[in-house]
Amino acid sequence: MPSHTLILEIGVAVSLVALVGLISNRLRFSVIPFFILIGMVLGQHAPKIGDIDLTFTESKPFIDFMGRLGVLFLLFYLGLEFSVGRLIKSGKSILTGGTFYVILNFCSGLFMGWMMGLPFKEMMVLCGIMTSSSTAIVAKVLTDLKRTANPETEVIMGMIMFDDLFIAMHISFLSGLILTGSSSFWTVAGTSLLALAFILTFLVLGRKLVPSIDKVLQDKSSELFVLVIFALLFIVAGFSETIHVAEAIGALMAGLVLADSQYIKRIEQLILPFKDFFGAMFFFSFGLSIDPLSLGGAVLWASIAALVTVLCNVGSGYFAAHFSGLKKRNSVDIGFTLAARGEFSIIMANIGKAGNLLPVVQSFVVVYVLILSIIAPLLTKESRSIWNALFGKDNVEKRPLKTLSDLEREIKNK
Repeated sequence: MPSHTLILEIGVAVSLVALVGLISNRLRFSVIPFFILIGMVLGQHAPKIGDIDLTFTESKPFIDFMGRLGVLFLLFYLGLEFSVGRLIKSGKSILTGGTFYVILNFCSGLFMGWMMGLPFKEMMVLCGIMTSSSTAIVAKVLTDLKRTANPETEVIMGMIMFDDLFIAMHISFLSGLILTGSSSFWTVAGTSLLALAFILTFLVLGRKLVPSIDKVLQDKSSELFVLVIFALLFIVAGFSETIHVAEAIGALMAGLVLADSQYIKRIEQLILPFKDFFGAMFFFSFGLSIDPLSLGGAVLWASIAALVTVLCNVGSGYFAAHFSGLKKRNSVDIGFTLAARGEFSIIMANIGKAGNLLPVVQSFVVVYVLILSIIAPLLTKESRSIWNALFGKDNVEKRPLKTLSDLEREIKNK
């Protein structure tokens, strides 16, 4: 029986999330670690003040459900923002830089999993956690630092898109490996292939249905427009879950299909506030599920993994800058920016939790995400200073000023 303070608890939770969000904006930090931290502080060992239980025992199932919706809206919005044409246009720089990025970070996950002595399933989750950059943090950092027009930004966003595609495939693989509960190779392979077939079929057939969807959306009132979009999102995400494909992938596919709609701008404006609100509750609910006292054993490994991630990302940034014709100093801009970890790492950790994997994965991802979501934006902000300190300023050849007589002489000689 729900408590009579349920709504009040929800109100307190949202107020606290909003408060730390305001603090993070004042400090010009990413909000993600603040949302996680406030959840951790209030979750397992928080006091009870009057009728308000700051452990949110009564309201936690509802908060968890809001967090689950946050995953759907985050992935759906990402699909809406995805542009296949942009990926193709950026071409070689994205393909080469993105490939190096995925290989280096995935191998670093294998290395850390081996060092930690993890079983195969936990190791595969760890590989995904260490490969998935945070699109939300990267976009915010580039905007806050006013680098959106910089030449390396197109490469960064292209590599993010490449990484997102890989992560979508990896999540489908993890769904087959973990969520089916089977240890049979053929069962896992069959489920993973089913996930791949679902993704490809949905993309091909879904795009052909876009004109029909547009007709349904045509001249609809705001409430009917909302209902149609939400119905598509939840049906696709729910159906994907029934075939053991993570619901997040279904939400991503729905977004990819609707990205070709003539009403894309209206859909984005509709989804954005839901993405922001439920996304915040997703990170908060994740924090609530973590006992801070259980993190001690993961601090060392997560710190080592964070250092390895930064080094691997700078390495992939070097290759991306080289193949894109950018300066060498842009490699640290690219690498530091992409080092941020956030929503996708937590999504894969939650898949591990749903599959009853070792608790160390949850503890690891908390410390790992907190470190990189704080350190990566700081490194990005100081990337030019770090490059100059390590390698010195770029030598720019100074050309002598030409006098008027010199210019007249050059014109006569032509």
